[in-house]
Amino acid sequence: MGSSEEAREARVRLPQLRLDELLEELQARLDAARGTRDRVHSLLEAVLSVGRELDLEQALHGIVEAAAALVDAEYAALGVIGPDGRRLSAFHTVGVSDEQIARIGPYPEGHGILGELIRHPEPLRLTKLSEHPASYGFPANHPPMNSFLGVPIRVRDQIFGNLYLTEKRGGQQFDEDDESVLSTLAVAAGVAIDNARLYEESRLRERWLQANAEITHTLMSGTDQGGVLPLIAERAGEITVSALSVVAMPVSGTDTLAVEIAVGREADGWRGVVLPVEGTLLGQAFVRREPVSSPDVSRDSRVSAGLPRSDGLGPAVAVPIGSGDDVRGVVLLVRQSGGREFSGKEIEPLQVFAAQAAVAMELAERREDAEQIALLEDRDRIARDLHDLAIQRLFATGMTLQSAGRFIRHEGASDRVRRAVDDLDETIKIIRSTIFGLRFRDDDPAPGLRSRAVRAVGEAAPLLGFAPGVRMEGLLDTHVSPETADHVLAVLSESLTNIARHARADRADVVLETDGRQVRLSVTDNGVGVPSGGRRSGLTNMAERARKLGGDMELSSPEGGGTRIVWHAPVGQTPDGS
Repeated sequence: MGSSEEAREARVRLPQLRLDELLEELQARLDAARGTRDRVHSLLEAVLSVGRELDLEQALHGIVEAAAALVDAEYAALGVIGPDGRRLSAFHTVGVSDEQIARIGPYPEGHGILGELIRHPEPLRLTKLSEHPASYGFPANHPPMNSFLGVPIRVRDQIFGNLYLTEKRGGQQFDEDDESVLSTLAVAAGVAIDNARLYEESRLRERWLQANAEITHTLMSGTDQGGVLPLIAERAGEITVSALSVVAMPVSGTDTLAVEIAVGREADGWRGVVLPVEGTLLGQAFVRREPVSSPDVSRDSRVSAGLPRSDGLGPAVAVPIGSGDDVRGVVLLVRQSGGREFSGKEIEPLQVFAAQAAVAMELAERREDAEQIALLEDRDRIARDLHDLAIQRLFATGMTLQSAGRFIRHEGASDRVRRAVDDLDETIKIIRSTIFGLRFRDDDPAPGLRSRAVRAVGEAAPLLGFAPGVRMEGLLDTHVSPETADHVLAVLSESLTNIARHARADRADVVLETDGRQVRLSVTDNGVGVPSGGRRSGLTNMAERARKLGGDMELSSPEGGGTRIVWHAPVGQTPDGS
């Protein structure tokens, strides 16, 4: 009896155990299905989230956050591959605080395990980072990381960057499902990045078009070229997010470029500087008639020694204003140190902008020429009318009065008639002088003070044995009268000659500037200074020139030795009466 009951209980217990196992397996599968459903839902939400963002920087940060949440990683990063295809140009992180980033140091450039995905753009999953042959270890103050999952992000069949995930929470390892989910997110990220870049490019084109329209409208409304140059510098700097914008124009009759406009960081040190065309960054863009870039102006030998070398300035590009044989100047844009280099996609619209600005300048000059021709034609008409009508009538009246004077017996009346005839003759002379002035053409204008000063400095260079630094600022050709300009040139030549003969200097700096009321010339050298008790006839003559014009001259010794001559005088009266 006992054995039969035990057998019967065993037969009942066996199906119950199998049923429990089946129920447990069913529950596990239900849990897995529910987990898969939740994960797919999370993936769809992440795809929609990154796809909605049109700002590129925000989109990249959103992609990193979504990746970390989907695979439950403590740390996540997105490395953007630079133009050279070998290094990372940007690094977006999640899970590391700003304080930790500051202690770790500069962002990685793509060496070690990060470079492995650059060299081999395929998903990479590791149980322990340090065991991979490409692992170089971490820098000081870097948080410990073991488990690793990386996938590339492709945009239009090109590798844009890589997603790096480390330290799966709970001490677990990244599995195939994590790799599959992250790869799916990378595909969606590629589409989102492409959309954001297209949107950014369209907005950028719109801003360039608006800037061109503004410049064209300003020029065609009557503003001269000097008034539109600051607008070119400001708009180009704003659109390219540059720390410094410079516009340099050629100096007539010389192989130099003068910095007319400088806006932004270190602008005071650039403004008014005269640069040689040969061997300089701006000069190369002007001569080659094509953009010339630099990864770092603070270490570029093509940037003249006379210019400020700030650690705060980095990548730069110089673009000619114009195209072909008609290059009117150069615009230089410099970003902050550590900023991204100017890419071809950025330089191309900048080049179009500069070329269209040159076309607008050309149209404005043609308009001015047409207005000048109309003015000259009107002057010719007035002169012709004065000659054919006024002078002839006055001459005839004078002849009539002169003839009538012979019949006047009264002495007083006869004298009055003679004086009237003399007055008519004088009036005719005045009108003839006016006609000559109206018809006068100045087809070969004398060079302005700016180019004459550059030429004088260039002629003194062989005597000095070095090229002096030159800086000019203000409307020198417009405000300074010809008489005052002649005195300025004489003082400049005398000062440089004195340096060559007596100073034993190896450096000299010339600063010529005007504020519209005074013209100021400063010549500084690092020589032995002015000897006491020596002949000073040259200095006396320079001072007399200044006093004759109502100005003065000061002689001093700068810090470190040498001599500084500061000569200043009123600008005088220009031919147009200003």
